[in-house]
Amino acid sequence: MYHRLYIEYLYYFNIEQDYYECHEVMEEYWLNEGRNRLLQALLQVAVGLYHFRNKNVEGAIKLFGSALNKAGDTWEGELGIDLAKLFSEVKEYLAKLYSYNEKAFSFYPLYIDIHDPVLANAVAKCVPQGVAEEDKF
Repeated sequence: MYHRLYIEYLYYFNIEQDYYECHEVMEEYWLNEGRNRLLQALLQVAVGLYHFRNKNVEGAIKLFGSALNKAGDTWEGELGIDLAKLFSEVKEYLAKLYSYNEKAFSFYPLYIDIHDPVLANAVAKCVPQGVAEEDKF
């Protein structure tokens, strides 16, 4: 069974492409899960996209680099996604950002491939509840 916040993370990431809300729910989940570095890497990918969409190239570079540094870490929970593909795409994105040219390269979203059909169905049917102010640390 997947946690509601993780499902919402994938919903905001893949469907809404709302990387701010994606960050909010994943940060709450990450804190609840003991600050696992792999979950933090997923959080940082969303924040990197958020920064680049808002023209903060340096912020995106920093967050993508940090995410890739944690990509090899483990977590005992079930993710149901293609981590290798995601981090490969983040690596390609980062390479483009290092030689950023506004005329040749503009923002594009990334998508997380979901392998588990149960998770894919939960994401497709997701009605986000988000994180209430009182739930935030």
